[in-house]
Amino acid sequence: MEPHKFGSIISTSSTSWYAVYTKPRAEKKVYERLASKGFNAYLPLVTSVREWSDRKKKVYTPLISSYVFVNTHRDEVFDALQIQGTAGVLRYLGKPAVIRDHEIENLKILLTDFEQVSKLEGVHFEKGERVRVVKGPFTGLTAQSVSIQGKHRIVVEIEAMGSVMAVNIPLSFVEKVK
Repeated sequence: MEPHKFGSIISTSSTSWYAVYTKPRAEKKVYERLASKGFNAYLPLVTSVREWSDRKKKVYTPLISSYVFVNTHRDEVFDALQIQGTAGVLRYLGKPAVIRDHEIENLKILLTDFEQVSKLEGVHFEKGERVRVVKGPFTGLTAQSVSIQGKHRIVVEIEAMGSVMAVNIPLSFVEKVK
């Protein structure tokens, strides 16, 4: 399974992205089942090398554990929850939380060179200046510039999920968003 083959990023004005929560370690199966039922699903995967005593193997793991993204009409979100392996949908104020299109696009851009990205756990930051990457493998990424432990980083946040990732990008590769 190649990570770039998992999902397409297609959105129309009448649909939105939603985060479907899966049972533990069921993300790939849920993605496949959603796709086979005609849902426009996206599962961002990262590549890592796992080492056992007798071999090494390249494995693809979800970027965000226990979530698959589905682009559908709001009234069809609950149809996606009928798929075996799903456990719920991310909610905000009692309704399915919408993941913005640019947040999904940011995930796709981050996966082009994920080795330079680090996921930040438990980091709280002040909202910084919005920037757009204009050079390099992350071109098109919209994020925030922050300083963490004295180092400048570009931080990408999926607001509805509270997920934050940081990437080192030369300052000459970014410009302020007006």
